[in-house]
Amino acid sequence: MDATPYLLVQLSDPHITHPGRLISGRIDTAAALRHAVDRVLRLQPRPVAVLVSGDLVDAGHPAEYAQLRELLMPLVRDGLPLALLPGNHDSRRALQETFTGSGGVHCGEPDAAAIQYALDLPGPLRLVVLDSLVDGQSAGGLDDAKLAQAHALLAARPDVPTIVALHHPPHASGLEVMDGMSLRQGLAGFEALIQAHPQVERVVCGHLHRMTLGRIAHATVVSAPSTAHQLQLDLRPGAPLSLALEPAGWLIHAWGPGLPLVTHLSLAGAPEVITDL
Repeated sequence: MDATPYLLVQLSDPHITHPGRLISGRIDTAAALRHAVDRVLRLQPRPVAVLVSGDLVDAGHPAEYAQLRELLMPLVRDGLPLALLPGNHDSRRALQETFTGSGGVHCGEPDAAAIQYALDLPGPLRLVVLDSLVDGQSAGGLDDAKLAQAHALLAARPDVPTIVALHHPPHASGLEVMDGMSLRQGLAGFEALIQAHPQVERVVCGHLHRMTLGRIAHATVVSAPSTAHQLQLDLRPGAPLSLALEPAGWLIHAWGPGLPLVTHLSLAGAPEVITDL
């Protein structure tokens, strides 16, 4: 029996800006995403899909989405399905106007009030994408309509192991400023949603610009680092929000015959590999 695992790559928080603009005058988010895409294209075994878990751009401007599309298109041209979801820096309208109709790119139904959908992956595994963007706010939320749609998406395939993806983490991280901007509205409803669907094995998110592990109901929650810049790990009460020029990274979720769903952290750069052990 073929034991080759299936891979879902999760990129997060690329914060693409206008061409030529740098975050804080120093961070080239476009170059960082270009590097991440190049690394994904060289992965073996070949991924079955790529998820980008929010804060796709920095200010929700159409010109930023145009540059994002250019940076992500090598994945699509290589035949990798691309699943997009919005974060608090995003604009649903601009995101969908840029990507709707692009073959292989999933970004929900055009003009829908929320970008929520399911993607069936081999293995089998199901990816259910939820929209935690609350317009005009940094914190996230899931209102009754979003939660009802999420229940319907999960109820459609209760027998298939599932990853639920959203931008905002549904638990505290100890990063005080970010915890004030986590999933705030509908948190109890989201926990009840996960509790009601035991096939959900993993909840994945972004927003924190760090890899963290947590739990909601029975499911492990994993947040992804940013493909560009990280947030300073400062757990003191009242600590200010600061960026850290630590290595960028992304997550690789793997599963398959004889392999339970397992999540790996991959760091940017060109690591030297030593094989003569």
